[in-house]
Amino acid sequence: MTSPWQPFREPLRATLVRNGMIALVAGAVLSPWQGGLARWPMLTLLLLWLSLGGHLVELLFINFLRPRLPAARAVQIGVRVVVWFIGGAVLALGMKLTAMALGGLRSVHWPAWWRWGFVFIGIELVAHLVLQLGGRPSFYNGRG
Repeated sequence: MTSPWQPFREPLRATLVRNGMIALVAGAVLSPWQGGLARWPMLTLLLLWLSLGGHLVELLFINFLRPRLPAARAVQIGVRVVVWFIGGAVLALGMKLTAMALGGLRSVHWPAWWRWGFVFIGIELVAHLVLQLGGRPSFYNGRG
């Protein structure tokens, strides 16, 4: 039996450019609240964990987990949200360890790991809303 799900594939360059731009812009937007433009490069690096890492979390679900799950929409939604939660917590740990290793953002209070799981769910819901509004496959229409 073949899976109704098609694996997601795109050129590496497109992935890196899109996620790099997301991190760059988000870093610029957040830098005024984190000590000014001098923090922009550090913030961009940390936000790559969420943008590029988030893309990899999605690929894990779409290309590996989803084809192995029952096709029932409720199961697909439930597992995806759990993957987002766990992925957000893991990516936040990577962000924190990177910041500690580079000596940046010491004064920042890092929320508890489980809060990052919920933050990441929110980020993914917004990202999929953008896809939905553009008529592309997304979490909301069950095609993405």
